[in-house]
Parts: sequence; structure tokens; C-alpha cells
Amino acid sequence: MTLARVAWSDPRAVALRDEMDAEMTLLYADLAAKARPDVTERMEEVLLLDPDDVVATVLAFDGERAVGHAVLRPYEGSLEVKRVIVAATHRGRGIARILMTELETIARQDGVNSIVLHTGVLQVPAIRMYEALGYRPIPYFRGYEAVTDSVCFEKLLPFG
Repeated sequence: MTLARVAWSDPRAVALRDEMDAEMTLLYADLAAKARPDVTERMEEVLLLDPDDVVATVLAFDGERAVGHAVLRPYEGSLEVKRVIVAATHRGRGIARILMTELETIARQDGVNSIVLHTGVLQVPAIRMYEALGYRPIPYFRGYEAVTDSVCFEKLLPFG
């Protein structure tokens, strides 16, 4: 497994994000169907990611194939984790943990002492991983209270 920082627009990154979007659309279809249109619109607005805000896009490779993806963007004095993705064919191999460790390394190198993230309650394996890595639940931030059935986490990053 190798890691590489790439541009947000890298076609391999785009392909993994498209794969995640399709999977999340199916996973959350029942909840989305029950949401009021004004709530759906607000959720979409909150979940948008401006490529100009991206601090780092990291891909994990199995040989030449991109099989993992994660992004950092600024949030107040922290960095926010976005779009952690592992290809379905490569789950259960620790790739997401490797990506999260790399994001924490980048944050420390940038002098940041905490990382925050948001995820959906139906993504139970991701939540378990974040908790195992030392992330703790926090109140909603960045407007994520508009995203129904979600939770936010933070991890403090000691220096040294």
C-alpha cells in the first residue's frame, strides 16, 4: 500500500468520490425519501465541498490502482476530514486507518492540534474506526445539524 497527495481534480480521486456518492445515495435513500424538500436543500448546501478549500487530497494505492481517498479542509483552528473512501473490494484491510493516520500527520506538520469530522449514523464501521482511533463525539459544527441522522467527532493531536 502506498499513499500519494494529489490534486482534488485527479481523475482517480474523482472516480472514488463518484463511487462513494453512489453508495451513500443508496445507503441513505430511505432517510432522504422522508426528508422535507427544504431540509434536503439545506443538507446539500452544508455537504458541498469547495475544491478551493481543500488543503490535501490523499489517495491510497494497491499497485497502480487507487483504492482509498481522504481530504482535509480548514475549519476554524482545526482541519476537517472529508470524503474518506475505501473501494468496496479493499475494505477490511486497514486502508481507512492508514489514510486517517496520514491526515493526522499532515495536520501536525501544518501546526494544527485537532481534527474534526462529520459522518452519518448509518456508517457504523466508520464510526467504530473513528472511535478506536481516539475521536470523540462533539456538538455539530459548520451547520451539520441540518444533516439528519449524523454525528460529529474531534481528535486532539498532541505534538511531539
